[in-house]
Amino acid sequence: MSTQILASSSSSNENPNKIVRPTKTFHPHIWGEQFLHYNISEQDLYCQQEKVEELKEVVRREIFGESSISSSAYYDGWKNQLKIIDVASHLSCVGENILDEALAFTTTHLTEFLAKKKEHHDDDDPLSKEISRALERPLRKTLHFISIYEKDDSHNKVLLQLAKLDFNLLQCMHKKELSEVSRWWKESDFVHKFPFARDRIVELYLWILGVYYEPQYCLARNILIKIIALASITDDMMHMLLTHAIERWDINCVDTLNQEYMQTFYKDVLNCYEEFEQVLEKERTHPMFFEEYLKFALDNCAYYMLILSSLVGMKTNIVTKDVFEWLSKDRKIIRASVTICRLMDDIAEHKFEEDDYEEHSAVECYMIEHGVCEEEAYDELNKLIINAWKEINEEFVKPTQVASPILFRALNFSRVMDLIFKFGDGYTHVGKITKDIVAALLIHPIPL
Repeated sequence: MSTQILASSSSSNENPNKIVRPTKTFHPHIWGEQFLHYNISEQDLYCQQEKVEELKEVVRREIFGESSISSSAYYDGWKNQLKIIDVASHLSCVGENILDEALAFTTTHLTEFLAKKKEHHDDDDPLSKEISRALERPLRKTLHFISIYEKDDSHNKVLLQLAKLDFNLLQCMHKKELSEVSRWWKESDFVHKFPFARDRIVELYLWILGVYYEPQYCLARNILIKIIALASITDDMMHMLLTHAIERWDINCVDTLNQEYMQTFYKDVLNCYEEFEQVLEKERTHPMFFEEYLKFALDNCAYYMLILSSLVGMKTNIVTKDVFEWLSKDRKIIRASVTICRLMDDIAEHKFEEDDYEEHSAVECYMIEHGVCEEEAYDELNKLIINAWKEINEEFVKPTQVASPILFRALNFSRVMDLIFKFGDGYTHVGKITKDIVAALLIHPIPL
C-alpha cells in the first residue's frame, strides 16, 4: 500500500500542534454496529441448555447401546484414507518418513479421485466435500463437519440435533462476548485516537476464538482480545510513524514523531548509522542473510508475547509460575509456533502487498541470498512451515512438564494463522474468506 501523509488543515484556526501522521490505505471497519448489541433472554438460554442436556443422555444411550450406525464398505474405504491424512498431519514428526510417504501417496490418490468426480460433475456429495476440505486444510472443524454429516444418509438425527444445538449455544456466548468487546473498542475511541491503525476488533475476536473457544476460557478471551488489540495498534503505530521516518532518513522528520522517546530513538538511529558510514567509508556490507533475518525476526516477534498472554485469565491451577518459567526457556513448541506465525505472515504480506512492500522479509532475504524467484522462495519457506508443524506434533507425543491445555495455546495460534493467512492477509484485507468465517461463527446460527 502506498504510504501517504495526512496533511493538517492550512487554516490558522485549526490546532497548530496537530500531528501529521503517515498512514496506509487500510480499508475501514466493514461490520457497522451489528455487533455492538446482543441480547438473549435468560429463559431462552436456559431452555437451550436443558434441551442440550436431554439430547446428551439420548446420544449416550444410543452410542453405548445396540443402535450402532453402519456405513457402506465403499464409504469406509475412503474414510480410512481420510484417517491417514488426519493421522499423518497430526502425528508426523521430523524424520518420520513412513507417515510422510503415506501422506504423499494418499494425497495423490484422493486428488485423482476428486478430479475424476469433477469430470463427471459428481463432486457435490458429502464424501467429496469432506475429502476436498481435508486436502486443503487437515484441521478438525466442527461447523464444516456438521454440514457434511447432515448430508450423509446414514446420519443419526438425535446426534445431529445435539451438535447443532450445542454449537448454537456456544455461539450465543461468543456473540455476547463480542458485543461487550465491541462496546469497549468504541467507548475507548481508538478509531479516532489512532486513525492510522487498522479497525479490526471483530477480526481480532475471531483470531482469539481460534486460540480458545471453550466456555471455561471466557475471562482469558476477554483479556487476550484487549492485549492483541493494543498490540495491533502498537504495530501500526511503529510502521506508520517510525518506519516512515526511517525510510525518509532525514533529521527533519523528527518533528513528525510526537513522543519524546520516539524522537530520541530516531536521532540515535541516525547518529549511529552516520558513525558507521564514517568508519566503513566506501565499503559495502552484504545484504541480510536468510538465517540472520529469521533469527532476528523470531527473537523479536510479538507472537511470543501473545502466546504467553493467552495463559493469563485461564483460571486454572495448571497455569503456575513454573509454567511461565518453563515456557520462557525457548521451548521447541513455542519456537515452532512462532516460526509458523512469522513465516505465514511474511509470505502473505509479500505475496499480496508486493508493490508496497519495502521492508526486509523472509521472502526477500531468501530470494536475494539463493538467487531464486518468488515461487521457489514460497515453496522453501512452506517446507520450513511444514517442518515446524512436525516439531509441534513431537511435543504432543512425548511427556512434558506442563499440561496439554498449555501446549494447545501455542498449537491453536498456529492453527488460526493457517486459517487467516493461508490465502492472503485476511486480517488486514478482510475478504470473502474472513467474512464467511465471521458470518458462520458469529452471526448465523445453524438452522435446526
